Amino acid sequence: MSLANKISILRILLVPGIVASLVYYHPDRDGLRFLALGLFVVGMVSDALDGFIARTHGQQSQLGTLLDPIADKLLILSTLISCSVIHGLPDWMRIPAWFNLIVISRDALLVTGTMVIFFFQGRWHVRPSLLGKWATFGQMLVIPMVLLGLPTALPTIFLAAALTVASAIHYVRVGIRVLG
Repeated sequence: MSLANKISILRILLVPGIVASLVYYHPDRDGLRFLALGLFVVGMVSDALDGFIARTHGQQSQLGTLLDPIADKLLILSTLISCSVIHGLPDWMRIPAWFNLIVISRDALLVTGTMVIFFFQGRWHVRPSLLGKWATFGQMLVIPMVLLGLPTALPTIFLAAALTVASAIHYVRVGIRVLG
């Protein structure tokens, strides 16, 4: 197994630690918020690192094209959903449910579209667009801003939502062309 794929697996293994830190968070145990933040930042950095290693060291693989987006989605969605549904979190650490609905809907659309393309063409080719990468980056950026309680968290949520919707529209257009 390549180093890039091992880093993707590490990103998946960070998820339970992040969720547990948020579940057991209490203002008296504020260190758990910073633990969740630190683990998430490690996940963000490892996302960039595994992609860099895969490209520069010729470690791109079919397994990597599956593992990387799965690791990204587990990292992002588990943290976003945790920051929405865990009742013990203060209001300033909560992410609006509508934002999660947009992110989950886009991801469900991408998975469904990929399955349809595979069904009709017998193969799939996952290639993230620049807009899709920006949307994912925006989603990732929301989490540290919320966990740090920054006043720019809400505008960042709106920007990430707009990028997510725009990338969904872009991917639908690409899918229609591929099936064309």
